[in-house]
Amino acid sequence: MIITKTPLRISFLGGGTDFRGFFHQEDGWVLSSAIDKFIYVVVKERFDSKIRVGYTRTEMVDHVDEVQHELVREALRKTGITQGIEIATMADIPSEGSGLGSSSTVTVGLLNALYTYLNQPVGHEQLAREACEIEIDILGKPIGVQDQYIAAYG
Repeated sequence: MIITKTPLRISFLGGGTDFRGFFHQEDGWVLSSAIDKFIYVVVKERFDSKIRVGYTRTEMVDHVDEVQHELVREALRKTGITQGIEIATMADIPSEGSGLGSSSTVTVGLLNALYTYLNQPVGHEQLAREACEIEIDILGKPIGVQDQYIAAYG
């Protein structure tokens, strides 16, 4: 069983200057910090081929394409895991819509847990880059990059 503990963050200034469309044209500066509130991701092997995902809902599916939680689905695709896994996410505080970078924290924590499960350790930079790729490039979320980097580097 793998358990990751990934920090949420608070942004003090510069939010919006971390959008790629902005900082590719202008200088972007942000001031943010990890806080002592966390999102936990638990990953364990299943003894059948199902994928079980627990968050505010519970999903039990046969194939990764059926996973409705888009961050989990894309993290599974990114790491190549297609079956036989159980994933649960939990948080110290209600974090959805909190402005604390929770979706990026979940994504970084998921990637960290899944790569650890595969015995493929990755560094902070790779976790942040791949979390950005999932959220911004694949899912098209209108977000910047500070959240993923703060979550990855803590």
